[in-house]
Amino acid sequence: MCKTLLFSHNQLIGGELKVTTKNLNEISNYKKVYFAGGCFWCMEESFDKEKGIIQSISGYSGGHLINPTYKEVIYKDTGHVETIEITYDPKVISYKKLLDVFWKNIDPFDKYGQFCDKGKSYRSVIFYKNNKQKKVIQKSISEIEQRFNSKVVTLLWKFDKFYQAEDYHQDYYQKNFLRYLAYKKACQREEVLNKIWN
Repeated sequence: MCKTLLFSHNQLIGGELKVTTKNLNEISNYKKVYFAGGCFWCMEESFDKEKGIIQSISGYSGGHLINPTYKEVIYKDTGHVETIEITYDPKVISYKKLLDVFWKNIDPFDKYGQFCDKGKSYRSVIFYKNNKQKKVIQKSISEIEQRFNSKVVTLLWKFDKFYQAEDYHQDYYQKNFLRYLAYKKACQREEVLNKIWN
């Protein structure tokens, strides 16, 4: 799926993009959510498969450093975690469904990171924007804990700012498909997820 905003009601005339009022209204109705689930390449792939996802962007959030680089996030104590910003159409996919997709693509019981990626920057985090979202998240955590009889260690943080990662990280799973598959297989991501959720 191409992760660029889709202007379905625009017309390309004379090389210029004509934006209609209807299209602007649709864009204003899109919403954004932020999840950290270890490797942001893998999280992009997981969400891009879902209907209603308009765009997913790899980046960093939760820390104190302004405009961090990948090396700073991974090798220094910036407080940031690898995060994806998801733009979605709430008429097509609900916030609860997005949460379900997130859970099914992480290990919620690993406090050291995700899969073969360990360290603070790879911790799983759900960012909430308001108390309504926070309550939905807390309820979903409670349900998982009851189902598995184990404590969920995924963090719950108030969203502040999101910093987009370097260009080479965007759409990595598409642009570097073979390397991505090799990485994913080496991390045994699918095996761990199947063991937890299936």
